[in-house]
Amino acid sequence: MGLDIRWPIGLMFSLIGALLVIYGLATGSSPDTYKPSLGININLYWGVLLVVFGGWMLIMAVRGGRGAEQGGSQNEAAKPQDPAGRRS
Repeated sequence: MGLDIRWPIGLMFSLIGALLVIYGLATGSSPDTYKPSLGININLYWGVLLVVFGGWMLIMAVRGGRGAEQGGSQNEAAKPQDPAGRRS
């Protein structure tokens, strides 16, 4: 099948991470917003982490798709043939 779950996971995490990064950058100058988190801009840090994880999933999806295409042609060559020369 052509469905690779890493594509939607990577896109979802990248999109949510990008939104958190934008929100963290927009509210970073407001110390009252981050008073409950001890002054740490948690939105920015988690956003960066989610973007990195989403990017990793997308890279793995691209690499996995290439490997499946290459592996499929190698598997065809390794299949045994019947006496008439047809692949089983």
